[in-house]
Amino acid sequence: MSLNWREIEVVLSELDLVGAQIQKIIQPSYDTLVLSCYKPGVATELLFCVAHGACRLHATTTLVPKAEKPQRFMELLRAQVRGARIESIEQLGSERIVRMRIGHDDGERLLYARLWSGAANIILCKPDGTIVDALARKPSKGELSGGHYAPVAGGAPPREFVVRELPGDGSFNTRIDAYYAEHGSELSRVALLERARKYFMQKREQLDTRLAALEKAAAEYADADRYRELGDILMANPVAASDGKTVSADDFYRGGEVLIRIDPTRSIIENARTYYEKSKKAKSGAIETVAELEELKLSIDVLEADRTKLEATENPYTIRAWLARRRTSTLEAPKRFPGLSLERSGWLILIGRSATENDVLLRRHVRGNDLWFHARDYSGSYVFVKNKAGKTVPLEIMLDSGMLALYYSKGRSSGAGDIYYTQAKYLRRAKNGPRGLVIPTQEKNLRVKIDDARIRELRRLIGKDED
Repeated sequence: MSLNWREIEVVLSELDLVGAQIQKIIQPSYDTLVLSCYKPGVATELLFCVAHGACRLHATTTLVPKAEKPQRFMELLRAQVRGARIESIEQLGSERIVRMRIGHDDGERLLYARLWSGAANIILCKPDGTIVDALARKPSKGELSGGHYAPVAGGAPPREFVVRELPGDGSFNTRIDAYYAEHGSELSRVALLERARKYFMQKREQLDTRLAALEKAAAEYADADRYRELGDILMANPVAASDGKTVSADDFYRGGEVLIRIDPTRSIIENARTYYEKSKKAKSGAIETVAELEELKLSIDVLEADRTKLEATENPYTIRAWLARRRTSTLEAPKRFPGLSLERSGWLILIGRSATENDVLLRRHVRGNDLWFHARDYSGSYVFVKNKAGKTVPLEIMLDSGMLALYYSKGRSSGAGDIYYTQAKYLRRAKNGPRGLVIPTQEKNLRVKIDDARIRELRRLIGKDED
């Protein structure tokens, strides 16, 4: 509900703001503003809200957190009225428009709060009505910098309203504050917690789905040695009888007979090599899958801890700020680069996961002074660190980049390896070579060892371990 003009009248009658100094201004969200006012013996946190269905002003005792990023209108008010005194505050007739006169002489400002659901706004003006700025800029109504605002009280006879009975004790301001905090609107704790629960439910479903897929993959990778054994058995029976789909042979590893599935279009030796390749991939995949399972289980633990903490939070503004951060972080931003990317200590790192991504990065996103990293003696990713004018790439960023180059290469299972690095301008594409293949010159060597904790942190920055 929004306050009616009778209720606004009662709110203002209970406040002692004339002569108070505006000491602090907080705008926790786009539709809420809090002025911290003080006069000897009286401190008041005056809250304005222009949210649809919850337009109001009243004193609040609820701790209002700062926004993640400074809001435009808040910064303006800090420059224009912070430190000034409130000379007067009044409602204009029955219009649900409150005018606050701040400061005096040449520095005087008028702050209007129009508390109409669907058309609410907060507007800062000079004494002649010239708009300095508005919380919600509305060009069609002239409510923007340089426009003119001059509300006129009166007109049609006011509608009759009554001051509603609200539960609780204390002043009307106190009861309004408690009512809105608990169940008054979309900003209420109840409504916000419901939104948070939906977020947690969706996030947990996503994590559980991924967990099931990883556990299935882990089960498939668990017997990597068996693929090698089957390859050995095929190699030992190059002329074994086959029905076209399977080969029956003695299992000299585990005893008895074994039926080995084969590709009928390939020879027994070629099928054996396929099993050796599967064994190699399974061993590599098992290492990565175990690491991902650990990360995922940690993410689930963190999610459940967040759920418990938020359920115990009484302050609706804290819940709302938490939701706002999650909404921002989960929106899918336009992809700027092919492959993977992350920012570490202000340095942008790009990772190509395939020959195509490596090639596109080289052609379209990399410049001569950018640094290139690649695992020596292994096929795999190109990793680039974007150059910063006048800056030398720190050793820690080089180690991160080298570790990523090894991690996203065929040499991951080795745990350590040598890394080429040089500037992109010293890379020459191999003539008539496959896509993405380059020949480096003036390259240097970097020895790296994969650190599991560091890789988890880098993967989190990439987005492999969200929230």
